[in-house]
Amino acid sequence: MRALLVTSVGVTCAAALTLPLAAPALSAPAAHSASARPPSLSPESPGSGPPSARTEAAPDGANEGGTPEVPEVPEAAPPRTGGTRAAAVAGSTQSLPLEPLAAPSDRAVGPAASGQGLDRRTARPFSLVGVVWDDAEAELHGTVQVRTRATGGTSWSDWQDVETHNAEHAADLGSAERASGAVRGATAPLWVGDSDGVEVRVRPEAADPQHPAAVPLPEGLHLELVDPGADPAPEPAPAGRTVTPAAFAGNPVPPATTTAVPEVLTAESAATSAVNADLAPLGATVIPALTKAETEEEAAIVAAGAKPYIGPRPKIVTRKGWGADEKLRERNFAYTKSVKAAFVHHSATGNNYTCKQAPSVLRSIYRYHVKSSGWRDFGYNFAVDKCGNIYEGRAGGVAKAVLGAHTLGFNTNTMGVAVLGTYSSTNPPAAAVTAVSKLTAWKLGLFGANPKGKVTLVSGGSGKYSKGKKVKMNVISGHRDGFATECPGARLYKKLGTARTSSAKLQGR
Repeated sequence: MRALLVTSVGVTCAAALTLPLAAPALSAPAAHSASARPPSLSPESPGSGPPSARTEAAPDGANEGGTPEVPEVPEAAPPRTGGTRAAAVAGSTQSLPLEPLAAPSDRAVGPAASGQGLDRRTARPFSLVGVVWDDAEAELHGTVQVRTRATGGTSWSDWQDVETHNAEHAADLGSAERASGAVRGATAPLWVGDSDGVEVRVRPEAADPQHPAAVPLPEGLHLELVDPGADPAPEPAPAGRTVTPAAFAGNPVPPATTTAVPEVLTAESAATSAVNADLAPLGATVIPALTKAETEEEAAIVAAGAKPYIGPRPKIVTRKGWGADEKLRERNFAYTKSVKAAFVHHSATGNNYTCKQAPSVLRSIYRYHVKSSGWRDFGYNFAVDKCGNIYEGRAGGVAKAVLGAHTLGFNTNTMGVAVLGTYSSTNPPAAAVTAVSKLTAWKLGLFGANPKGKVTLVSGGSGKYSKGKKVKMNVISGHRDGFATECPGARLYKKLGTARTSSAKLQGR
């Protein structure tokens, strides 16, 4: 089903909106004025923002330490003061072309196996890495490894593997997003933490008797170094009122009393928030949790027909809450007709992050998806961290059927949930699995889907099912159910049965 691209604007596209913001209540939805409410959940819901920034010419930049000039996309790298980014910085990307590596000493492997890479070098600070190439249809048959140096340090990490098979996390073949001309081939991103030194090596698969010549590497290999920028400032509270800013599980923030300060919302930020205005005030950093009774009452407004089976709405950190730069994404929102199933993924970014760092991980993945990979927005509809915090993903409204780019061939009428981390040989935290259950109980309930049920989906074409093939699968499925992939990792995949049962129970089934 072709996505519906929405072109109408739900808020004024004047330079900005100046609004006093207050944190939402934690027990019930705040009342909204008629002027603050968005249109209904029909495909004509608003989309807003500037034209896509993908076509901007990337200015040249130079690495510290005399390394070669490399293009930066698109902002200048952040200055540092005592190891802390300047508050105004929104993040940056360094894109370094790879160079031929010295041929290995074993001549039997052939010259093609020497690969490409970069020797150790100093770079402007970054926290996430990945490798991209020109042709989105080409696959990287080989290995990608990186090692990094922590900012201000002298020792280097061990070599870390980067997941190379990432094409299955993408927009469907033939979709407007896929056909934009901006999409590039890419590895999965890897979170490495605050770093200022990097070394990378990319080796093609070794030749064997069945394949006497190594498969050549894709053309145009670049190493992407992503700086997520500063965390968003805490939300100001009305004068005299005590408010706890968007806190994350595992990282409590003490209450603070501050003076109300009007905040400027750009047109694109206001539009992203406006599509959630039935659930939280404009500019909110958190959509508060509701009880089951409150959720059922709200569902009568936002999704008629959702009752009687729907789980309590969980707390969701909005894009504003995790600091998404709304100027990066495509101008319009894209929708599909329904949400019949949920695909669970792992982000394959590694487990070396704290829950306090999760917003930075999200901003890095978002920038990598848009600026490095050429996607219209963050690929997943939602993300979950190891502490069980739930985050809004692709813009368009958490209660709506937003078209994502998460499961090649099955993005239509589904949603994608990424658990931050790599769960091939590591068990996912119980809090993360519980969060998946809570999120799916609510979101699938809005569209009348049974988490323990089956659904028939039509493939848009993938590495597992041909285009047009009807496939029966679980309403809560793993990515590997729709594509020949290891995702969401063997350990997380084994927990999906638990998630289905818990989700259905939360719905009252």
